Amino acid sequence: MFALTPTKTLSASPLLSHLQNPNPKSSVRPQCSRSPPQISPSSCNSQLLTESGLEFEAGDTFFRHESATGRDLGVLAACLYRNSYGRLRVLDAMCGCGVRSLRYLAEAEADFVLANDANDDYRSVIEGNLSRVLDEEGRCTVVSNDANRVMTECYLRRDFFDLIDVDSFGSDSTFLRSAFNCLKLGGLLYITSTDGYSSGGHRPHHSLAAYGAYVRPMPYSNEIGLRMLIGGAVREASVLGYRVTPLFSYYSYHGPVFRVMLQVTRGKLPDSRHYGFISYCTRCGNSQSYSWDELGQLSCPCNDGKDSSSLVISGPLWTGPLHCASYLSDMLKMAEQRGWVGDGRGSDLEKLLLLMLDESDPRLHFGYIKLDEVASRAKINSPPLRVMMSALHKEGYAVSRSHIASNAIKTDSSMATCIRIAKGLQQC
Repeated sequence: MFALTPTKTLSASPLLSHLQNPNPKSSVRPQCSRSPPQISPSSCNSQLLTESGLEFEAGDTFFRHESATGRDLGVLAACLYRNSYGRLRVLDAMCGCGVRSLRYLAEAEADFVLANDANDDYRSVIEGNLSRVLDEEGRCTVVSNDANRVMTECYLRRDFFDLIDVDSFGSDSTFLRSAFNCLKLGGLLYITSTDGYSSGGHRPHHSLAAYGAYVRPMPYSNEIGLRMLIGGAVREASVLGYRVTPLFSYYSYHGPVFRVMLQVTRGKLPDSRHYGFISYCTRCGNSQSYSWDELGQLSCPCNDGKDSSSLVISGPLWTGPLHCASYLSDMLKMAEQRGWVGDGRGSDLEKLLLLMLDESDPRLHFGYIKLDEVASRAKINSPPLRVMMSALHKEGYAVSRSHIASNAIKTDSSMATCIRIAKGLQQC
């Protein structure tokens, strides 16, 4: 078994001298696990953990087994990319114990992974974990330095990657520009935020500084967190002349964690950039989106078109689709091919992908409507979710469940319509 050779901390010169081959090819690849993604019941403090059939150690690193689903999604995207382009070079910018790098190597069959964590004390754990699947030299390098510096040095060396995974903490958006710089055109950027306070509108000046969005409290704040993250990426990409397309957007309650997979291309920015403002009316419960040239016309229909003090405005944010339906379909097929779904296995992952597919209906509006809010405004008991969805379907509205909130729906109907239908169901 190949053991990683310890590398030196990055210095100003020479920069990443160990990366001599920009696209090493493997003659022998490790066999990918055919078992469904799952976590062993052991705690992180135990010496040996298992994820997706791969053994690793967490040591003293920060590790959450609840984040396995986010890693599953990243691996599926990496597999699709490799199938499409015949190559896969990955930069795991904040790798922790290295479990993501481990899975990119073993399951996505990455040609090369650069695994970085700023804490040099984690190096032995990372190298030990990655040595479990490496059978030849040149497929992986471990470094310990600031993520921005690593990506900037790669850019200066013209050492570009197909997929960059930045699992950052809080609302650290400083890495966005350096990540764009060292990503290949058409490549994938997997970004993260764990700042639930900003997405909830509790630190609007902080969200403005981090993502260029002034966010105020709204009932679908966790979706706002995803839109805030994408919007920040849109802003940084446009500075460099790039376009970003969200392939999927994933929220998880633990943390909370907001993760978005973006595809980055170059091209003329469209007139309709899905980058604007979102309003929520505290009086009637309706939400609307506004473009930049509509900022002087903010009002709610419930106030006869007049300026309304009941409007809560957040933005600029991403107002477009959170997922690409065709891409999610390909991810689901890939999960089925790998034996990660079906026969009672991988049910959570399959359920999540199906929910995201439902959310991809282009007729659905941004945000979601909590049935508890409908019940509160209608002054009735909360209607059953399935019954409410069925009633909306019968009236010709598009509707789906939300993967973000369990007792909420996404629909193209108004709050007033939901209240009317809920009252009718209550009488029945």
